[in-house]
Amino acid sequence: MAAWAYRRPPSAGSGALAAGALLAVLILAAPVGPVVSAEYPLLIRDATGRAVRIPSPPRRIISLAPSVTEILVALGLDRELVGVTDADDYPPERVQTKARVGGVVINVERVVALRPDLIVGVQSLQQDQLARLGALRLPVLAVDAVSIDETMQQIRLLGRATGRGPEAERLAASLERRAQAVRPGSPRTVYIEVWHEPVIAAGAGTLIDDLARRAGGVNIFGESRGYPQVSAERVVTRNPQVIFLLYHGRDQLLRRPGWGSISAIQVGLVHDLPASLVSRPGPRVVEGLVLVARLLQGSP
Repeated sequence: MAAWAYRRPPSAGSGALAAGALLAVLILAAPVGPVVSAEYPLLIRDATGRAVRIPSPPRRIISLAPSVTEILVALGLDRELVGVTDADDYPPERVQTKARVGGVVINVERVVALRPDLIVGVQSLQQDQLARLGALRLPVLAVDAVSIDETMQQIRLLGRATGRGPEAERLAASLERRAQAVRPGSPRTVYIEVWHEPVIAAGAGTLIDDLARRAGGVNIFGESRGYPQVSAERVVTRNPQVIFLLYHGRDQLLRRPGWGSISAIQVGLVHDLPASLVSRPGPRVVEGLVLVARLLQGSP
């Protein structure tokens, strides 16, 4: 399964492949708001609830997630970004020359060799590895976001941590205005498939579920959190009006035995979504929202 960017740790009632702890990203000192300047040293509470001390503006940053990389580049920190993961692919002209520090498994030796003064990773994806890096006394900041609102908090948090508070505030405010301009259409039931062997759906507490709900979608597995494994029979019985796939599998899905009776298949509302737009809590998340809203209403 190549979709490591949206895996979550197991949660009760969701099965071994399910996930879903939603962790808010909070700033220690004050509520999120416009940041005019950054005075160091900073104390910031990250997604683990830990108070992280940042002694000075970071000059050598390693990103352990594509979403973090996209935010840092959008904040003008391209030169400070010295390491990224194997999964980083956007913006291509900025990330292709960066040192790679691994993918699902982080290469600790490469991380150490890059002499970072800030490492940013995703708590729900990399909890054990972040703890290992922290045990080596490396400067680790954990983030997490599974909604547009949390993505905006994450942008502001990273802006504050890196001395780019004003830039982060402008970016987040602009994205919030664009998101608010997207109006939900008539409610439609939607099935969101993350993978097919086994069949993994997206439930509540995921970024794609937040996008679908904002656009007027009613997730047929919204009673489950994270990414539950589901049976084909349950999908057919719940008869979604729209189907979204977070991988390229539309043709294969249309040939599944017994699925021809599903409303979404009968009317042609089965769509492969670009996973990077709808599973990465970064600056392009509003593009994902706009796309989901358009497809939910049957627009080409």
